Amino acid sequence: MLIIGIDPGKSGGVGWMDMAATAPMASKMPETVHELAALMRGLIEDETSLKVYLERVHAMPGQGVTSMFSFGQGLGQIEGVLAALAIPYEWVTPQKWQAAMACKTGGDKNVSKRKALELFPGTKWTHATADCALICEYGRRMELRGGA
Repeated sequence: MLIIGIDPGKSGGVGWMDMAATAPMASKMPETVHELAALMRGLIEDETSLKVYLERVHAMPGQGVTSMFSFGQGLGQIEGVLAALAIPYEWVTPQKWQAAMACKTGGDKNVSKRKALELFPGTKWTHATADCALICEYGRRMELRGGA
């Protein structure tokens, strides 16, 4: 089974791993919906079983209308790609995956980057890829337990 973790947004990313992997692979969020679709098609090409864990985020105080509209549009594009490719997904809140991974960030991406480095030493993590890697690992752990 392939597990995919998605941290939506321009500063987010896509992480993936099979159940036997010791660390996920990750990419910063593709810039266009076409690039996202190509990445997802490439990941699912030879897979018979897969699941996406998609971070459910909401508007935060202080964010502008334009940035929130842009974020919502990007999230809709992710959902559209997953639906078009018939990829099952499950929403997971930041609070839930961060509690399970013992890395409550409070919005500080350095916390998740340190946790990713701790869990997966020898792999280079960036602010764009650490969260998606941890969401991916959260999903793998949930599937090992029989689902979230």
